[in-house]
Amino acid sequence: MSDPKFPPAHPFDFDAVRDPDDGDKLKEECGIFGVVGISDAANFVALGLHALQHRGQEAGGIVSHHPEHGFNSARRFGYVRDNFTRASLMDTLPGSLAIGHVRYSTAGSKGQTQIRDVQPFFGEFSMGGAAIAHNGNITNAEALRRELIERGSIFQSSSDSECIIHLMARSLQRDIPARMEDALRRVEGAFSVVAMTRTKLIGVRDPLGVRPLVLGRVGDGWCLSSETCALDIIGAEFVREIAPGEMVVITPEKGVESHHPFRPAQPRFCIFEHVYFSRPDSIIGGRSVYETRRQIGVELAREAPVEADLVCPVPDSGTPAAIGYAHESGIPYGMGIVRNQYMGRTFIEPTEQIRNMGVRLKLNVNRALIKGKRVILVDDSVVRGTTSRKIKEMILDAGAAEVHFRIASPPTAWPCFYGVDTPQREKLLAATMSEDEMCEHLGVDSLKFISLDGLYRAVGEAEGRNSKCPQYCDACFSGEYPVEPADMIRKGFQMKAAE
Repeated sequence: MSDPKFPPAHPFDFDAVRDPDDGDKLKEECGIFGVVGISDAANFVALGLHALQHRGQEAGGIVSHHPEHGFNSARRFGYVRDNFTRASLMDTLPGSLAIGHVRYSTAGSKGQTQIRDVQPFFGEFSMGGAAIAHNGNITNAEALRRELIERGSIFQSSSDSECIIHLMARSLQRDIPARMEDALRRVEGAFSVVAMTRTKLIGVRDPLGVRPLVLGRVGDGWCLSSETCALDIIGAEFVREIAPGEMVVITPEKGVESHHPFRPAQPRFCIFEHVYFSRPDSIIGGRSVYETRRQIGVELAREAPVEADLVCPVPDSGTPAAIGYAHESGIPYGMGIVRNQYMGRTFIEPTEQIRNMGVRLKLNVNRALIKGKRVILVDDSVVRGTTSRKIKEMILDAGAAEVHFRIASPPTAWPCFYGVDTPQREKLLAATMSEDEMCEHLGVDSLKFISLDGLYRAVGEAEGRNSKCPQYCDACFSGEYPVEPADMIRKGFQMKAAE
């Protein structure tokens, strides 16, 4: 498998150019997409990855297979639009079967991103080659890696996902889908996987279904995607979600074959996909993500009313909730903050003076609308609080009379170990401060978060959260982890004490 015309780029230090306030938003690990049974499949994958770019912006990769040319791959740093739109590159990825991945690192190298960590990963087995792309995080990856190395495996990357390839290589099963089942039974944590052999497209979700994966039909072919919005861009018909614990093996001749290799478990889909991660034009569990976020705003207005003159979203993730809050409260909605849509991460040489401009490079206050008004700012979350403080200062500098924060998620007090880049617990504002203390720290007139029950009602659970058997994974809010983070516990992480 090669990419002869385009040698791998040198390692790029994204931390050197990343906005210092980027750590104040939770980051998705990645997005995955696959197509089978369509000519020039890699072009469709590139389009799908472009629609999933919000799930990972550091790097992307595509692997394709052609009966005459075999497996070919391309892995690049940066955006899909800057790499996978060149005909000269896409011509090196022929075939009617391809998978792809966009990456934001959680497990793996930090600071110095390496091209070798960019997925999909490829392995050559006795029965042929296979490529795999993974969304999520393996919570026992370090233990597995140590075991595999001791038994002779040679790792090429620092990614937890590579463990799956090595586990497949050691399996005694006679075909690749069965080897993948073997491998994934050893894996703990959260995973949605797209994989490919020479003839098959494979999709798998972990038994709890923490991370998303959907099935679509495009012409005579099939596709798998992290979100439905990526089906729309290629004109695919949404068929259904891959069920928690399900494996699908897809060929043009036989269509979709469904397997259930894991023990049944109570699903625990990531509730933060509803709040922030997924694009608002996607559908999750039969519900519009946009409508869910608007309903979060409605619940927030009921739980935390305040006298004010204007409801203003922190763009763009706070917009649907702000619309819902304004509608329910009767307070006018206005775009008091405007995003600079053309501000890229590497927009300018990141001198100290430029870094100190912080959010002002990305956001600007609509002074004519804000001046003299009592403003409700609606945002999706507060992580470290640095961005919230700077936005508050910008609003006050523009002449606002009062600033009230309303947050469309409960306090983020616990790190995520299932595929989200979360700061250490002591760096999470809600882990060290009460709501009143956070309000004082941010210097705002009031601060309120939606309750966990309110969030559950907004996503369609009329009775709120079932505390004995939660319907979603909400560990970042509750500290209740559905899968024990074994590697982190060995490093000294303290789980929440049972109540």
